[in-house]
Amino acid sequence: MGTRTTKTRYTCTAIGLHWLIALAIFGTFILGMYVSDLPFSPQRLRLIAYHKWIGVTIFLFVAFRVFWRLTHPAPPLPNSIPQWQKAASAISHGLLYVLMVIIPLSGWIYSSAAGVPVVYFGLVQLPDLVGADKALATNLKLLHKVLNFTLASVVIVHVLAALKHHFLERDEVLARMLPFLNPKERH
Repeated sequence: MGTRTTKTRYTCTAIGLHWLIALAIFGTFILGMYVSDLPFSPQRLRLIAYHKWIGVTIFLFVAFRVFWRLTHPAPPLPNSIPQWQKAASAISHGLLYVLMVIIPLSGWIYSSAAGVPVVYFGLVQLPDLVGADKALATNLKLLHKVLNFTLASVVIVHVLAALKHHFLERDEVLARMLPFLNPKERH
């Protein structure tokens, strides 16, 4: 039942991955902001480890989500949506996917350059992607932060567009991704 895209709605798997990844990104973004202001301490190191674990988990879920999306296309947008909005939607979704892939990678590369290994759940040490390099680590830390704020900006536009479609346009765009909305009730 959850493996096929219907005409108006994403699959249950796609919906579940969407909301799981969204919550994980929100949580790790808040955690990253919080940790960045903490002084060096055992608590800060523990929270940074949690941030990394969530980041690796997000990366794994996104990899599966990309595979799922390639094998289960998105339901078509309503015909009433102008072509420029369909193009903007495709571009913003593409940007979201790119950012969801490169942000965890940038964090992993930053950790490698900082000389601090990523040890997933304290059990599996991931290989360093680059050698320790303080100057590179400084630049990668900034890149990681800029990429995250870029993602936050794109997500805000994404959410606002979905809300616009739901409340102003009164079409079924948001119902495609919210399991409790019935698209037929919108007309």
